[in-house]
Amino acid sequence: MRSRKSMAAAALLISAGLAGCGGEGSEHERTDATTRALLNQTPGGGPATSFDGVPDIIGRANRAYLPDLGYNRGQVEAPLKVIEFSDFGCGFCRRFHEESFPTLETEFIDTGMIEWKFLPFITGTFENSLAVSEAAECVLEQSPAAYEAFGEVLWTRQADWKPSNEPEALARAWAAEAAVDMDRFDACLAEDRRIERVAGATVAAQQLGIRATPTFWIVGYGPLQGALPLEAFRGIFSTVHAEVVAAADSAARAPTPGA
Repeated sequence: MRSRKSMAAAALLISAGLAGCGGEGSEHERTDATTRALLNQTPGGGPATSFDGVPDIIGRANRAYLPDLGYNRGQVEAPLKVIEFSDFGCGFCRRFHEESFPTLETEFIDTGMIEWKFLPFITGTFENSLAVSEAAECVLEQSPAAYEAFGEVLWTRQADWKPSNEPEALARAWAAEAAVDMDRFDACLAEDRRIERVAGATVAAQQLGIRATPTFWIVGYGPLQGALPLEAFRGIFSTVHAEVVAAADSAARAPTPGA
């Protein structure tokens, strides 16, 4: 079973071990070939927002240790680990969270198949993203449940805060609706207590070569880019989960050297 530390180590290895298959074969083989091709897609394989440059925010990070960053959903014992790299200002990320993620959470995360790390970072494409991302971290400092509620508002009200001249005021109002301690929330922002986490996520994305949002890093396999259709995600996650479980079972049955 992989620990959070090994999860981070695996994520830092850019692995593309699944090769596409072709030619004749059974329906199962053809389905696997499609899934493998999606896992090895070139950039642009799904609707995504591309970006260039390095945001100034990275100078605020002292380290980028993945297990300490972002927000984890699911069980740490889940055999499959997925890291979602998103920007709260990304329209395709919003589409994914509104249209696909609720079903994936029910079918894969809540059932113990996937541990999902949501890692929002600053692409530099959306001016107000830093303000709301830091606010989200200050909400998370108090309550995971409040963070989830706050995040939902950021997706659904994206059209309000992105062009706003006062994104901090909007974020503060939504934090109050999430029922957090507002004195503590205000102090968190004033002291920049969580800014290193936002910066760390941005550094991690840079180190892994993330160039578009959303990108989904399947630990041990590699990146999957774009807000693909729900059925594509279902096929990919089901196939990879089965492979991970089969490999673990095989390793467990293997004889111990020297035994």
